[in-house]
Amino acid sequence: MMGEHRFLPWRKGKPAAAVEHVAPQVQRHITSVPVGPQAVARAREAVTEHFPAAGVVPDSAFADAVLLVVGELVANVLRHAAHTPAMEVGLTVGAGHLVIGVADADPRLPDLTPESIGSGLRTVTELAAEYDGDVSAEPAVDHHGKVVLVRFRIPS
Repeated sequence: MMGEHRFLPWRKGKPAAAVEHVAPQVQRHITSVPVGPQAVARAREAVTEHFPAAGVVPDSAFADAVLLVVGELVANVLRHAAHTPAMEVGLTVGAGHLVIGVADADPRLPDLTPESIGSGLRTVTELAAEYDGDVSAEPAVDHHGKVVLVRFRIPS
């Protein structure tokens, strides 16, 4: 099931606006990361690899924020969905936005209300807000698990 990709980051929210009748280009990179002690490092490396093509300046404050979010989301999979053999880590870029998605096999959606989230998701929410973004969670497209999505506006 992992090869079928379990999330569609552009499914929720406002559709990307066309520019003079030209559809925006969307880049999507999805990496399967085995659950285990090296998962955070592997996920961060996979995302970093796609920064240049996504227009993200490596070692910038924005890149650091994105990588911190990736680390927190992967750590949550390790903490709350360790039975998942592998997770999918996705980076999607289009229409001035970057979306990080982490999908696992646990169908339980996290409670994202401010009074219910732990320190990791609180950090994720604050970083997304710094870049005019948001955090959401939804069932996986294949109905086997969930995906947590963090949307950022890419700074100019």
